[in-house]
Amino acid sequence: MLKTEKTCVMNMENAIRGARNPMNSWAKSDSFFDSKGNFILGENDLALAVKLCTAGSDHRKFIRQIFVSVDITAPLYWWKEFDTYKVGTVANSTSTMHKIHTKPIEVSDFSTDQMTGESLTRFESYIAYLELLRGRYTETGDRIWWDDLIQLLPSSYNQMRTVTMNYENLRNMYHARVRHKLAEWHVLCGWIASLPYAQELIIGSVRQ
Repeated sequence: MLKTEKTCVMNMENAIRGARNPMNSWAKSDSFFDSKGNFILGENDLALAVKLCTAGSDHRKFIRQIFVSVDITAPLYWWKEFDTYKVGTVANSTSTMHKIHTKPIEVSDFSTDQMTGESLTRFESYIAYLELLRGRYTETGDRIWWDDLIQLLPSSYNQMRTVTMNYENLRNMYHARVRHKLAEWHVLCGWIASLPYAQELIIGSVRQ
């Protein structure tokens, strides 16, 4: 399970203006804001953007200045893979260490959408045991129960992080993960494809 919320794309106007700096071609810029405040790439600017993106990473530096902030809720096993993309990304997460014991532990706190019925039944019993440990810790304050809880916590536990990235980060993720076996990557790649001008600036010639 993966969920994206509160997406915000920023700084596209400044990024495309900067893309014209090397040739001092600002007079050719034809982008504008529509009546809803959305930034629209004009025909000239879009053609330049596509040309630079196609030319390679040295030429598409401007997309590193297009920023995206989003809340992502996903299981810990997926976050371990996401964390390979450290350069140019920032994330603030909800705290498992501080908050795992503050609410009842329920099956809905975990990604179980790919489990078979038999596995889900066994998992429900396991979660009931984790809730028992949580209860013991909250009642006694004895660290031994908290240690048990943390070390037994499955990697399917869902965590929410507010993540800031740029279009270059997203391009790298999309190209590397669009055919990944984890369902969560398919959801994220679908979200990437929905961003403004993703086809031209991020996806390019990659077949979905």
